[in-house]
Amino acid sequence: MKRLRRYIVAGILVWVPIGVTIFLVRILISLMDRTLVLIPQKYQPEQLIGFAIPGLGIVLTIAVLLVTGVLAANIVGRSMVGLWESVLERIPVVRSVYSAAKNFTEIVFSDSGQSFKKVLLIEYPRSGLYSLAFQTSSSLGEVQERTGEDVICTFVPTTPNPTSGFIIIVPRKDVIELDMEVDEALKMIISLGVVIPTWRRQDLGELPLVMPGEKNNP
Repeated sequence: MKRLRRYIVAGILVWVPIGVTIFLVRILISLMDRTLVLIPQKYQPEQLIGFAIPGLGIVLTIAVLLVTGVLAANIVGRSMVGLWESVLERIPVVRSVYSAAKNFTEIVFSDSGQSFKKVLLIEYPRSGLYSLAFQTSSSLGEVQERTGEDVICTFVPTTPNPTSGFIIIVPRKDVIELDMEVDEALKMIISLGVVIPTWRRQDLGELPLVMPGEKNNP
């Protein structure tokens, strides 16, 4: 029975990741295929050749992104984008949603800045318990002035869905910076802590254990 159980578990470990990957890829392809509605009905591939081609929307999506990026990168495109944004900013509810979505997109996908570039360890939800977090901002303006401390803004994701979570503002002295990459931390979060990144300590030398509040001490 132990050997049978071991074989079944081994089979699960093979097929579950494959099944989840196929499921997510199919959802992604299905979403991208919906971009085909941008093509006039009579020119759509299904009408021309008589049957649908799964994944054809990926090509169209990439093409739309490339064309949009080229247009937005030149002077004419930037002026058009600015005009469109000025129109959206005059609509009360849309203004708030668009502004928040734009700021989040710029933070996540921009190569500049330190947002979502550092994996941190903070004491949350109470002292003595630790949570993985991502640094989102280090210039907090009024928040920093009101607290009178050097604070940073962190995002603590939930598991197994890291797209939701909490914004926690923490004093910099109470933050531990980790060596793991962002994608490694995401794997750890999504896997409920089962997948632990390999810490290449031998490449970094012997590092002392740094506790919150001790970083600035000599």
